Amino acid sequence: MNLGAIARHRLFWPLVALVVLLVASALKSPAFLEVTVRDGHLFGGPVDILRRSSVLLLVALGMTLVIATRGIDLSVGAVMAIAGAVALSQIAASPDPGALSTVLLAMLTALAVALGIGVFNGFLVAVVGIQPIVATLIFMTAGRGIAMLITGGQITTVTSAPYKTIASGYWLGLPVAALIAALIFGATALLTRRTALGVLIESVGINPSASRLAGVRARTIIWTVYVICAAFACIAGFIKSSDIMAADSNNAGLFIELDAILAVVIGGTSLAGGKFSLTGTLVGSLVITTLTLSITILGIPVNAVSLFKALVVIAVCLLQSPVVQHRMRSRRRRAAPVPVEVPA
Repeated sequence: MNLGAIARHRLFWPLVALVVLLVASALKSPAFLEVTVRDGHLFGGPVDILRRSSVLLLVALGMTLVIATRGIDLSVGAVMAIAGAVALSQIAASPDPGALSTVLLAMLTALAVALGIGVFNGFLVAVVGIQPIVATLIFMTAGRGIAMLITGGQITTVTSAPYKTIASGYWLGLPVAALIAALIFGATALLTRRTALGVLIESVGINPSASRLAGVRARTIIWTVYVICAAFACIAGFIKSSDIMAADSNNAGLFIELDAILAVVIGGTSLAGGKFSLTGTLVGSLVITTLTLSITILGIPVNAVSLFKALVVIAVCLLQSPVVQHRMRSRRRRAAPVPVEVPA
């Protein structure tokens, strides 16, 4: 494969951006890329990026499947808040918050609530026919209010070692949060690429009417992806609330739906639906997480963080744009020297 073909790959510029951010952070803080072992656990900048990106990756994975069906889910941040509120409220009300059975029961209850939200979103989109951005806006708006009702308008805090392990624990030297995200990523990849589900999702996204005429149950597929998206957001909510051991209904998952959409777009999945890339979503999540961490390391003022983040994302998206890539290729062809034949 020549350099031109590599440069045209949809993940080329996101990977370049990731490398540039890592190098810039390492130049500012030479110890950033160092990985050390303490008490049998890995520590360092790269490990911290993996741990921090786990929440965004989980939300972005579900968002990828929804976007592939020409949909969008703006309720994922609210689902995270509700999941944390339900789980921590139940743990706090238990006589034994440190018991593993208590934590598992609380998490199952929260997961059931999240699945119910996914079913509701899917029903509005697939059956009622409401535009996805409007249907999911309902829970984006009302979800945090529901979470505040669950917690009584207070920030619910608990002390529970098993629950804290979700975000702060280590297994085989690696963060449990990163391992959870990796496990779900692998399961999603197997489910969508080793079964017919991935092809069905893409067919619905490319042409819902044609896929329906071909015998594909488009309603069921759309319903399924919204339920999966809600489930992944719920697990992300567990990690987020476990990180601070508190259910903060106002701030948990705030605006994460925007970062998830950006991660999906950076990864090369089109908002028009159809083909999707889970690997691209992984790269996009790492880019956004590394960017957020690099901004802090580089000492960029807090007031300019959003602007700097937007500029980097815009640059990556523009470089990925088919129009920009076509013009770059045309310019290279015009600049290429024309061989001149010398008469014998």
